[in-house]
Amino acid sequence: MENTSQPLTYDLQPKVGSSYGHSWEVMKTNFLELLLVMVIYIAASFPVGIGRAGAEAAGLGFGGVMLGIFSLAYGLFIVGPLSYGMAYIFLKVIRGEKFDVADMFDCFKSNYLNVVLANLLTGAIIIAGLLVFIVPGIIFACKLAFVPYLIMDKKLEVIEAVKTSWSMTRGHAMTIFLMGLLAIPIVILGFILIIIGIVPASIWIEGAFAAIYNTVDKKLNNHAEAEPVVLTT
Repeated sequence: MENTSQPLTYDLQPKVGSSYGHSWEVMKTNFLELLLVMVIYIAASFPVGIGRAGAEAAGLGFGGVMLGIFSLAYGLFIVGPLSYGMAYIFLKVIRGEKFDVADMFDCFKSNYLNVVLANLLTGAIIIAGLLVFIVPGIIFACKLAFVPYLIMDKKLEVIEAVKTSWSMTRGHAMTIFLMGLLAIPIVILGFILIIIGIVPASIWIEGAFAAIYNTVDKKLNNHAEAEPVVLTT
């Protein structure tokens, strides 16, 4: 599909307003395509919720345990990779690149192991932080926010992606946290708008996080290119 959005012409800033602002413009011009991507992801996520509900209803019996295992496995091996693929499509849209809805399934063809391991590792780190004292988990989530893009965009290995995300978010973690906070009222408003508003709300939020990654990535690349070359003898 041809991306009908236009690249940003104003000074890119990794801020809450500019990230959500660019995402809004992109959403308006590519809404139907992004709607299809989001609907596919939501539909694919249903078995996780059904499995959890069934496990809770069945209790600690054999059926409950099996449903719980199914829910965890399906989330890790299917829904997790799809979320990475969706993030990559949103990144392409933000950049004004051509994309296809089928691109969200590319991670199943290549780089699948890295996607699964990255999802597993980041999830474990964030959960461990939440269990310690909640706040560390929130910090870890902000610092690891760029991992899906680095895995899909840069094709980095898992550990390298985690380290790079930690480094890239230096100075931007608070902005990412504020973006997450702003996502809460956006989601609530989506529910208020006859529930179906949650889908456009999710598209807007997903695009905003892709936008801040793209902005930080561009600034780091521009800075690296601007650094003088020092010749040694």
